[in-house]
Amino acid sequence: MRNIRIIKDGNFTQWFCLVLVVVGLGIMYLTLKFAEPSIWSKGLVLVGFGIAAVGGMASRAALVHIKPFGNNWKKTRKRYEVKNDEQDKS
Repeated sequence: MRNIRIIKDGNFTQWFCLVLVVVGLGIMYLTLKFAEPSIWSKGLVLVGFGIAAVGGMASRAALVHIKPFGNNWKKTRKRYEVKNDEQDKS
């Protein structure tokens, strides 16, 4: 079986970003077109907007080489740790 990856190099793949945007816009369109105005339909529109926003932001993050799903946080956390010598001087 073929291994389908949705995260590549610390970010969503391009096809998955496109799927998120299309699904989110589809949910919003179908809700506005066919659902009766109620609190539930407004919530569904917000869910669709959220899904589309995640896809769009992940796509923009890939353009500027930001890796929101990478594992570099461990290195960054160690970089900002205060060593015992420096803490005693303060």
